[in-house]
Amino acid sequence: MRWTRKHLLGLEGVEREEILAILDTAAKFREVLDRPVKKVPTLRGVTIVNLFFEASTRTRMSFELAEKRLSADTLNFSASTSSVKKGETLRDTAKNIEAMMVDMVVIRHSASGAPHFLTDHIDGSVINAGDGTHEHPTQALLDLFTIREALGDIEGRKVTILGDILHSRVARSNVWGLNALGAKVTLCGPSTFMPAEIERMGATVTTDLREATADADVVNILRIQQERLEGGFLPSLREYARLFGVDAARVAEMKPDVVIMHPGPINRGVELSADVADGDRSVILDQVTNGVAVRMAIIYLLSRVRAQERVEEPEILAEVGL
Repeated sequence: MRWTRKHLLGLEGVEREEILAILDTAAKFREVLDRPVKKVPTLRGVTIVNLFFEASTRTRMSFELAEKRLSADTLNFSASTSSVKKGETLRDTAKNIEAMMVDMVVIRHSASGAPHFLTDHIDGSVINAGDGTHEHPTQALLDLFTIREALGDIEGRKVTILGDILHSRVARSNVWGLNALGAKVTLCGPSTFMPAEIERMGATVTTDLREATADADVVNILRIQQERLEGGFLPSLREYARLFGVDAARVAEMKPDVVIMHPGPINRGVELSADVADGDRSVILDQVTNGVAVRMAIIYLLSRVRAQERVEEPEILAEVGL
């Protein structure tokens, strides 16, 4: 296998062959999801904790479903109903998880670097489900999988990421992943939403929507959070929609086969109109379905590495289906 990492903390520094290993494995699990019986016994006996310190619907449900499809035992942690409310630190939470002999932890946290911190305090594998404004690697991987599914290949494709780049962990992971696979990336949005020196990541930057999308093969539209109005980043959501919102008229100016994406949840009428979100160029629901397959692939590949660390005889791995 081309995947040898114990953790998935981000896509920065992850090589092309490693990303392709995940995408190729996800393609096989995507076939499993189309079967009448969608469950496989691959990870029977493996225990995974979903450690979510931030609210989440799609990502959390996607991970839970992926784990159950692989027959893993799962534990769900929510900060709002945990000892965190009583003052427990992340380190203490990690030590308690370690004491429970858990094999893998999926973590979402508002602090950038929290997944990296966790790797210093537990023996199990760690998957980053979004940390602060740093990275969201599994979302980027499901985006890559969806692009490849829609277009056949990613190398040389022109991909525009539109919206709040400054605060977006999804955008950062996508840039790293797309660059690794040879895509040409353009970042577009208001100047207040552009990080300083973002070009160093290997992307073209523009504030002109028409310029950014005219020859794009893919337009990946990011969610605009309401709290950005309070921070002074936007005069109003109506103004953003007027200048950067994607509606049918905007799409008509793009390539006829352009692929429209969005990580969700969608603010309809702000980032994109309802007719575009539900239109024939949209692959937003495909992203949701593919997210389960991609997360199954990641969990499976990390479990292989962990299993190989624990046993010496390859025959034992074969016996347990790994």
